[in-house]
Amino acid sequence: MGMSMNMKKCCYRMMGYLFLFIFISGFVYSQSKPVFNDYFVDETMRVDYYHTADKDNEWITLDKIYRQGTWAGNPNRLIDPFNNGKYYINVYDIVSGKLIFSRGFNSYCAEYVTTDMAANGIKRTYHETVLIPFPRAKIKFVLESRDRKNQLHPVFEQVIDPQSIDINNESLVEGVTIFNFLKNGDPHKKVDLAVLSEGYTKKEKKKFKRDLKKAFQVFFSFEPYKSHKKSFNVYGVFKPSRESGTDEPTHGIFKNTAFGTSFNALGLYRYMLSEENRAIRDAAAHVPYDLVLVMVNTNRYGGGGIYNTYCIFSLNEKWYGYLLLHEFGHAFIGLADEYYLASVAYNEFYPTDIEPTDPNITALLDPKNLKWKHMVTKGVEIPTPWEKEKYDQMNDQEKKAHLAKSKYQGIVGAFEGAGYSSSGLFRPMINCIMFTKSIRPYCEVCKAAILQVIRHYTR
Repeated sequence: MGMSMNMKKCCYRMMGYLFLFIFISGFVYSQSKPVFNDYFVDETMRVDYYHTADKDNEWITLDKIYRQGTWAGNPNRLIDPFNNGKYYINVYDIVSGKLIFSRGFNSYCAEYVTTDMAANGIKRTYHETVLIPFPRAKIKFVLESRDRKNQLHPVFEQVIDPQSIDINNESLVEGVTIFNFLKNGDPHKKVDLAVLSEGYTKKEKKKFKRDLKKAFQVFFSFEPYKSHKKSFNVYGVFKPSRESGTDEPTHGIFKNTAFGTSFNALGLYRYMLSEENRAIRDAAAHVPYDLVLVMVNTNRYGGGGIYNTYCIFSLNEKWYGYLLLHEFGHAFIGLADEYYLASVAYNEFYPTDIEPTDPNITALLDPKNLKWKHMVTKGVEIPTPWEKEKYDQMNDQEKKAHLAKSKYQGIVGAFEGAGYSSSGLFRPMINCIMFTKSIRPYCEVCKAAILQVIRHYTR
């Protein structure tokens, strides 16, 4: 049956209102989005600070502010859209009060505050860095921290005058050699990775170049990096160490290295991190970078990745490909660990009564609005039943065999067991490189999250 003339007029009028609304909304958004050249110049402001904390308290004290080379970020993506990370940096224009830059991140300190030492009131101090585009005029620099309910609250504010004589404009640290391993274009339109040499002596410069090639041949053989290789610039940053290797405290081994990496971070045998943030940032400043990677010249398995801070991985070990891909997932995308049986140093790192901000795990507090609901396989039950009790009793080889032939292969649902918790937290698929120690693909939800971040830097 055809519509009457009045009904047609009504429909046309409603469509007109809809298009007008879309146009006005787009206009308002375009007006409200900060324009890079209005607020920034194409250089980097590096803000270094000290972060002291225990379980219940944290303090921020400013160290130094530097004016350094080209800012690597996307000038059309100044506001962080991901709502991920324990901390957020918000930068406001002083005159208008407008938010002109933001970025979420995690830190070594954020992990420390969940340990027994922090719970016992023992305070630790870490050196940290935030990079922002260099402002044209005074800004208000605000660091926010999440409470237990994941709500952000300011813990530090500072007015920064870019014309201040206190801004450090000294030349970069000496003794650094740059290798343009992969150069695909303008850093503002690419994901820029600075890969630092750790535990490589002057005589091992050629080995560093070979190892860099070895690592990224694996990296770019996995999706979605394989299909988006042209979206990356990769720089090798060689700063020689006095000795080969890295610190291994439980083995009584301590090495004099460029960036101070060490196993047994937070008391965990294979966890390898660095507390030499200033040295890392001084070397990385020789190139425009969105993320620092530290490639460690050791035969021992280990590494660590902290969201928007750094990715550390050992190279001379058969699992180096897994380490790079897994830790890069933490550091670049903010993916959570999906495993739940391994021992960790954390107490309630992911409270099961609060929805995590990480894109690949959920507390499933609202099953109808699962954060990856648009990707769930049709007809799959949420939460998704699987042979968890049987799996938990298997040895490592049996688990690998079980997962390889699982009837849930390729199914996107909500599988219980994730984020170091056997119950109350859920992962998207039965298996993923964020779940098991194996060279295997990212799950579909992790891939989608990776693509979102790549597009944020490149579009």
